[in-house]
Amino acid sequence: MGEIRLVASDLDGTLLRPDETVSERTREAIVAVRRAGITLVLVTGRPPRALAPIAARIGVGGIAICANGAVVWDLDAGTMVDVTPLAADLAAGLVRELREAIPGVLFAVELEHGFGREAGWTDGTGPPRPRLVERETPEVLEDDALELVTGPVVKLLVRHPTLPFPEVARRARQAVGEQAVVTWAGTRLLEISAAGVTKAWALERLCARLGVRRQQVLALGDMENDLPMLAWAGHSVAVANAQPDVLDAADEVTASNLDDGVALVLERLAAEPTARPRPAGPEPGD
Repeated sequence: MGEIRLVASDLDGTLLRPDETVSERTREAIVAVRRAGITLVLVTGRPPRALAPIAARIGVGGIAICANGAVVWDLDAGTMVDVTPLAADLAAGLVRELREAIPGVLFAVELEHGFGREAGWTDGTGPPRPRLVERETPEVLEDDALELVTGPVVKLLVRHPTLPFPEVARRARQAVGEQAVVTWAGTRLLEISAAGVTKAWALERLCARLGVRRQQVLALGDMENDLPMLAWAGHSVAVANAQPDVLDAADEVTASNLDDGVALVLERLAAEPTARPRPAGPEPGD
């Protein structure tokens, strides 16, 4: 793999087990790569409020990429470093176009400082409640999507209570075109971000700030929204439980998230002769 200076890891389905925990082996592997001078960056579709308590539980701090690249967050300071949202008028236009293309579609809206959803989003007629609607959110707005879009939108969430997910995705991508990025981290809902905004886009910007070349980046993932990041990184790894297209795209496949797949990769990196001792000062984002 050559010298790896930064590991970018997806969270759900990759680093985390289904119960949103990591094994002790994974904790120890995280510590080992940091001591070897390698920066670990969490790259997730989750918003910061849903990431922060998990990051604290598994012992990861520093800079994280959230909302599929729309938000860069400082886990230690609890502050936003950067945000690239959908403009309000564009988000409203997309709601109208998607309603026309997919009658009966439901929306939720991830805002910079809150979350809103339409009535019926969690009424039990469709998929289970998405984890993006977290217990850590004390207050959730409920209204028509066009009423919720009163300012910039970090991410627009879309689902249909009865239409098969592949058909929803096909129609949505056709309706949205190049106006925004349509992706998903499961087969329950679509996630729409500003044009050009992906995990890879945010990771490239972060690496430029840190002076890390793409050849020095290893990325791990499992789902559709990880594909741009895996393609951009110098070395890409899919966990064994990843979607078939992710398995095909990755440079290598490790064990599943239930079998410490990420830990296996991190342990190998920490043992590489190119791994450098951790500098005396804090690493970027500490």
